[in-house]
Amino acid sequence: MADRRLDGAAILSWAHTCVGDLITHADEINRLNVFPVADADTGTNMLFTMRAALAEASGDVGARPADVVSRLAHGALHGARGNSGMLLSQILRGLADVTAADAIEIGGAAVAAALRRSEGLMVSALGGDVVAGTIVSVLQAATAAAEHSSAAGVALGEVVAAAGDAAVVALEKTPDQLRVLAEAGVVDSGGRGLVVLLDALRATVTGYVPVRPVYEPRPVASTSAPAPPAQFEVMYQLTGCPAEAVTGLRERLEALGDSIALAESVPGAGLSVHVHTDDAGAAIEAGLAHGTARRIQISVLAATGKAAPAGFTAQRAVLAVVDGDGAAELFAGEGATVLRADPAVDARRLVRALIDTGAAQVMVLPNGYVAAEELVAGCTAATSWGIDVVPVPAGSMVHGLAALAVHDPARRAVDDGYTMAAAAGATRYGSVRTATEAALTWAGPCRVGDGLGIVGGEVLVVRHDITSAARGLIDLMLGVGGELLTVLLGAGAPPEVGTTLSRHVHLHHPGTEFVAYQTGHAGDTVIIGVE
Repeated sequence: MADRRLDGAAILSWAHTCVGDLITHADEINRLNVFPVADADTGTNMLFTMRAALAEASGDVGARPADVVSRLAHGALHGARGNSGMLLSQILRGLADVTAADAIEIGGAAVAAALRRSEGLMVSALGGDVVAGTIVSVLQAATAAAEHSSAAGVALGEVVAAAGDAAVVALEKTPDQLRVLAEAGVVDSGGRGLVVLLDALRATVTGYVPVRPVYEPRPVASTSAPAPPAQFEVMYQLTGCPAEAVTGLRERLEALGDSIALAESVPGAGLSVHVHTDDAGAAIEAGLAHGTARRIQISVLAATGKAAPAGFTAQRAVLAVVDGDGAAELFAGEGATVLRADPAVDARRLVRALIDTGAAQVMVLPNGYVAAEELVAGCTAATSWGIDVVPVPAGSMVHGLAALAVHDPARRAVDDGYTMAAAAGATRYGSVRTATEAALTWAGPCRVGDGLGIVGGEVLVVRHDITSAARGLIDLMLGVGGELLTVLLGAGAPPEVGTTLSRHVHLHHPGTEFVAYQTGHAGDTVIIGVE
């Protein structure tokens, strides 16, 4: 079979294969992780970094290779997890730098040049402090083999195959180069992850999937050496940092800790900072002295850390799509991960949010802010990347709150999803808005400025203002009973409406519990839910 052209679509396919293969090998890679700290997260970090890269590039099928790779590099840097994720982002940046010229496909010479560029970027990110027996050693061997094959004029598939095979040979030599690997009876975990990426490229180009050994820790003699003290892994994006200040920043971080990496995805895009230290605050302050820090992540490193199944950092999460600052605080306070509905939530934003939860299973509460086709597309894409997604039919934020109230991560995902869906389905929903034009409704004529009470898309209550319409709609909705009435007040709600409605329910519906939240959402002024 002829080699596949490495155009934009093929590069995107390679990235997708990388994600799938890293899912398969994440646990294996994690078990090998002993350097620079035995925290069992290299496979997890590479997986999440590659997922972030793919989420950024998705939708660019058919684009120039340079465009796709640039987006991959950008997504990888801004979604990088850990030291291994940072170094992975430099591999993608190396490919982006070499393919920046206007071309429709990438050949063997460009792949070899990209590997060489990636090696230089990786060494630079580490401050020139290269330790033999790490991912850098494996990358150096792959680069040399690719350059040799490319110089011989062989086809792209042979160049890629030579790089992958040389990487495996170098990987198996890593215990001889790094004492901590030999003592633990493992090969380098980052190097193993690099082999996964190169093999995915070979499969994309040639269709052949190499069979590699499964690398497991070999039994070694136990030692009585005490476990190293816990450290913090600190990562953040630094913008506004002058190039001449990078050296000073590195020196300050070296005084605070180790495993330091400073990198950027593309020139001018900001600096990604990574350090292991026992003083997380000082590490952040070091960056603030030179620029603006954002996307700050602080994780505790422990020698006995264990990765979640398939390289995830959590077993289950709830992702809620909400509108308004108050709504975001409300849902986050109830334990949900929040995705803001402004700007509009399309499949791409949804996939990125699902990835960022870090969970193997995600219950999704669309709350009426995600179009059906975008929800299906986003959930389907995330499922193909190994995330077990359960969309809950929540048509509004009051439905979402009802579902979230019965969420139980101890249950099986299917049982949890059913229970949440049942709670959402049992919640009656209505809303109140201001009439913007005169019209004839089911409840009679309305004028501009009237308050309209709406259920099921139909106007059932017309009053002279929002508060009166809300009272009338509450009476109508509670006519068949209700134990809990939830009122969400939007950005245009009069300040006294919550107190007025609370008094009304207390006087006229004494058996019903009343709660109101100032969510600040746009659209309908008042949202009402009855359970």
